[in-house]
Amino acid sequence: MTYTHLISERTGSVERVTLNRPDVRNAFNEHVIAELTAWAEDARAAAERHDIRVVVIGGAGTIFCAGADVTWMSKTVHYTREDNLRDAMAMSRMFAAINELPVGVIGRVQGAALGGGAGLAAVCDIVVAEDTAQFGFTEAKLGILPAVISPFALAKIGQAAARELFLTGARFSAQRAKEIGLVHAVAPAAQLDATVQGYVNELLSAGPEAVAAAKALIPNVWGRPIAEAMPITAAAIAERRVSMEGQEGLMAFLEKRKPGWTA
Repeated sequence: MTYTHLISERTGSVERVTLNRPDVRNAFNEHVIAELTAWAEDARAAAERHDIRVVVIGGAGTIFCAGADVTWMSKTVHYTREDNLRDAMAMSRMFAAINELPVGVIGRVQGAALGGGAGLAAVCDIVVAEDTAQFGFTEAKLGILPAVISPFALAKIGQAAARELFLTGARFSAQRAKEIGLVHAVAPAAQLDATVQGYVNELLSAGPEAVAAAKALIPNVWGRPIAEAMPITAAAIAERRVSMEGQEGLMAFLEKRKPGWTA
């Protein structure tokens, strides 16, 4: 598929999608949202065929994503409540589509991830940030709130950090983002891509079906009482052990060889 605001490149089973609006700091508008949603739907189908096993999301230029486009925001000032509801639902569907991809999704963050950009980081499974990058749930500074991104951000940073950062709209460092769980690794600019590649390699060494199952397991188990989670987790491991991939992984370990999916 051809995109206007994205660059999508696939090398082997690794897909890299890049927001490509560096002139406006890769900000979101309705067209970017539509393209990212369409891309995520295509990526899901490719992942289910095992054509892709890892996704890396980045931004062109010096900024990962600065949130909402000013021109787009100026139009929303005149939207009705129904217009805004339709607009917000489209963005929600985009984040959900990326969040639910059955592969490991790595965010490569440089410069800044603000507003919706911080939300985009939140839907990535693993985030690697440049050590000088800035983050912020900045919507309150504009008299609005990070509502659409809140389910994904809360799942990463929890209520305590959200009470501070959602309410103040304050910017915070990559190191602080790591401390609260939004970021997983912080690296100097010169080591950013190597750090991302390290995570790519780790994901490729894991069974693709196991990655998808593990990703689905987390929200299914999270928040449940132990007694309620036990039958779910027992069924999940039993299914993996008797699967072809599980059998291959266990036999490869016992035979001291690499499993077939690493070939």
